[in-house]
Amino acid sequence: MATGRRTSLASLAGQKTDTVPGASDPLLLTLPLANLVPTRFNPRRNFGTAEDLKAFGLILKRRQLQPAVVVSRTAYLKLWPEEESAVGTAQYVIANGERRYRGSRAAGLTTLNVVHNEDVAKSRADFLDAVLSENNDREDLDPIERALGIDTMVAELGGANRVAEHYGKTGGWVSQQRKLLKLVPELQQLVSSKEMPVRVARDIAGLPAERQVAAWDEETARRLEPKPAAPVRRESTTPASAPAPAPAPTPAVPGPVYRGKDPAPEALLVQPQPVEPAAAPVSPLPEPRAEEQAPNTFAPVADDITPVTTAPQPDPSPAAVLQLPTHDWEQLADIVIAELPEAALHSLTERLLEAVGAEPSSQSA
Repeated sequence: MATGRRTSLASLAGQKTDTVPGASDPLLLTLPLANLVPTRFNPRRNFGTAEDLKAFGLILKRRQLQPAVVVSRTAYLKLWPEEESAVGTAQYVIANGERRYRGSRAAGLTTLNVVHNEDVAKSRADFLDAVLSENNDREDLDPIERALGIDTMVAELGGANRVAEHYGKTGGWVSQQRKLLKLVPELQQLVSSKEMPVRVARDIAGLPAERQVAAWDEETARRLEPKPAAPVRRESTTPASAPAPAPAPTPAVPGPVYRGKDPAPEALLVQPQPVEPAAAPVSPLPEPRAEEQAPNTFAPVADDITPVTTAPQPDPSPAAVLQLPTHDWEQLADIVIAELPEAALHSLTERLLEAVGAEPSSQSA
């Protein structure tokens, strides 16, 4: 009996068909755990304790809202032929969803809901991106795990520039992600547990391995020291808009006194002097004889009288200069945020991100 080629009804209807299930349209399947195997390229190392995984598996037993993503054994081995021994007899490789797989096994389940999507295995970059995407979207993202994933992509894709191009990032961004892997293992653990801030970890990672632990000890001791109080800006004691005080009134100065019927400038008898408030009264001049009486004439000599001037007032004392605590970056950041307007903060943030090779508008990786 001759065997003929089987033609599907879908092809007769003009619809696309898959030579491999899941090649064009993702398929939602329920597969036995025995047919699944996680990829070894998953950077995640912390899946929780055995009790955590069992509790998670019991949740999946009641309802699994998000399926795992898998590719076929054939598609996976086309990318990495050397992984055949690691895949074993499993027919599908998990791209993401390994914790769901582990939780199901811990809870004694036999199946797992998956999405079979061969497009994930179109290239090594696509597959590794699918592996990392789930971890990058986790709220409890471990920076060390992300660094491991980026490092794996650099090794598998043939260089940091290809990874940067794939994510639309710069080479500096890739270097910053991988820098944490230069830390000694015990300090990497502190980063994973969030005991060491990432910005501090990157600074310490630039030191030789033998100096890193001591540097972290010094940083820890510094953080335990009491922080100095933030400087308070002093206000000027004299308001800027307050008018200058009016000068004290000048005591009246009597004009020069002349005697005789025909006074002349050289007949000046008394030089005018300021009258002191507490001085004894001045005795009046003796009355002249009748034949000598003449109207007294007072004519002040403008050139001989020194004008009374008010001493210049000192300028208001300037406001104290704001002191920036450059030895304490966290306090410095608080002061900058409090003092600068929003537009200046955005500009400063962009400058700082450019200085460390990051990009303000880039998506989280």
